[in-house]
Amino acid sequence: MTRNAVYPGTFDPITNGHADLVRRAARLFSRVVVAIAANPGKTPMFTLDERIEMASRVLADVPNVVVMGYSGLTVDFARANDVSIIVRGLRAVSDFENEFQLANMTRHLASELETVFLTPQEQFIFISSSLIREIAVYGGPVDEFVHPSVAIELRKKKRP
Repeated sequence: MTRNAVYPGTFDPITNGHADLVRRAARLFSRVVVAIAANPGKTPMFTLDERIEMASRVLADVPNVVVMGYSGLTVDFARANDVSIIVRGLRAVSDFENEFQLANMTRHLASELETVFLTPQEQFIFISSSLIREIAVYGGPVDEFVHPSVAIELRKKKRP
C-alpha cells in the first residue's frame, strides 16, 4: 500500500531537528513531501525560494522526499498532492496543545487525512528555527544546529 505523507512548516530555516524528522518519516512512508509554507502572516528571514533551496540541499540524499512550496490550507495542499498523512513534530509538552488543535481541525476539514506525531531525537529537542535565527543574527554559533549549507546562509543574514 502506498502511503504518502506531508510534513508542513515554515522551515525558516530548516534545522537538524526538522531533517531528523523528515529522514525518519521517509522510512515510514512511501513518499514524504516537505511542504514549505509561504505563510504571509509571518515575516520570514528567508524568502520562500531560499527556504525551498536550503531544504532541497539538506534532504537531497533522501530519494523518497520532495520539497515544495505552497500557500493556502495544508489540507488543500495534501489533497492536491495525493497525500493522506500529515506529519507533525512534537519537541516538548508545550507543543502538544497547539498540535492537538491543528490535528483536530484537520480532521474536521478533511476527515480522510490522518495526523501522525513524531518526536525528534534527544539532541534536537531544544532546537527551533526562531532560536536559530536569533543566534545567527547576533553572530552566534549555529553550526551544530543546522546543515553546513544552512549555516552559511544564516551567516549572510547576520547583523553588521
